[in-house]
Amino acid sequence: MPGILRQLTGLGGCTHPVRLAGHRTEHRLDTTTGEIGPTLRRLESAELPAGDLLVRCGNRRTTRCAACAETYRRDTFHLITAGLRGGKGTPEQVTTHPRVFATFTAPSFGPVHNRPGTRPCRCGRHHTPDEPALGTPLNPERYDYETAVLWNAHAGMLWRRFTIHLRREIARRAGLTQRELPERARVSFAKVAEYQKRGAVHFHAVIRLDGPAGGESRPPHWATAELLTDAIQAAASRAVVPGPVLDGRTHTFAFGRQLDIRTIHGPDLDGGQALTDRAVAAYIAKYATKGAETATGTLDRRLRFVAELAGMDLPAHAERLIRTAWALGARKDLAHLRLRAWAHMLGFRGHFSTKTRRYSTTLGALRTARAEWQRLQVAIQRGDDPHPVDADDVDETTLVLAHWTYAGSGLTPTEQWLSASLADTHTPTIPTPAPEGATTHG
Repeated sequence: MPGILRQLTGLGGCTHPVRLAGHRTEHRLDTTTGEIGPTLRRLESAELPAGDLLVRCGNRRTTRCAACAETYRRDTFHLITAGLRGGKGTPEQVTTHPRVFATFTAPSFGPVHNRPGTRPCRCGRHHTPDEPALGTPLNPERYDYETAVLWNAHAGMLWRRFTIHLRREIARRAGLTQRELPERARVSFAKVAEYQKRGAVHFHAVIRLDGPAGGESRPPHWATAELLTDAIQAAASRAVVPGPVLDGRTHTFAFGRQLDIRTIHGPDLDGGQALTDRAVAAYIAKYATKGAETATGTLDRRLRFVAELAGMDLPAHAERLIRTAWALGARKDLAHLRLRAWAHMLGFRGHFSTKTRRYSTTLGALRTARAEWQRLQVAIQRGDDPHPVDADDVDETTLVLAHWTYAGSGLTPTEQWLSASLADTHTPTIPTPAPEGATTHG
């Protein structure tokens, strides 16, 4: 019992871990002769209390695994914060660079139930914030479901087109050519995708104007938040993606008219009134763990057959969007959009969070730092030297041989019960890291 409890505690609350079968062996290696010495440690999955090595699933969706989604949310928060305040390899001087928080929405595909402040909805009623009718069409038969799905499918390409126009607009306002701009300034951004209740994707983005070396260099004198805001507005209006021609109808995709751009002020400048770094990072991180299922009540996993919808209790609006995506996915001229594979996402097939290379640190770097810290804690618990001598200074080092294969996922009923018991007691422990050679997703 103590062994299985320790293994489950190491999952950090993950409810759907990956089960791996295999082994990990540590040998002493003579770097001078290349000879492999005796075995120092050996880990066999069959000898573990659960019979397998359990690794956290790393799923970012709250509906799939709340514990792993919370880790993803916190990592995203630190990634966004580093690009706003500095830290984790990003200089603190980024707080003085022009920075804005922008929200890009989809166009209208038909009137829907909404709650515009104190005014009543178009249906004549006042809707409560949690009313299921919000976001659903006033007249489903006249709602353009086809265009709504196709817009989601092209949203990623539309964002890329916007970033191209943004650099052009900044260069034009600075009196530079597009080739000269990278030598004077650089655009850095981080964005996440969020679903509105009507099932359309929109983007939240932190956009920063840096010097030519990114956050490490100061932006030129002409780089201001006002110039950046004006360039974003112009680029958003010019970004257009040509779509397919279906049954004689030509589709063209652009952002909606609702474009919200706000200047971000540092905590020393806001006076408790303006948009702060922390508020922006928390807002973006919140939506990094939410998919279409959170906003619209749709699915959080792929469909194999459209007939599966018959046994699911989905909202009528979400189900019709899924069926529209499935039907469009059968067309050969739309095969490149892979709409059936992304029907559960209502056609959207882009990344939920993206960033430019120089915005700040990466999720991978944050995970690596966490894993190294966990290995250090385990070494301390075992009584090993947490700071071994550099292998370059000695003739011996450690050779690690590992082989892991996928053996399944999830917990057995008994393991689920024990895991729930651990969650209820809130036992503070140090998570056990995945061994080298094991494939992890978080």
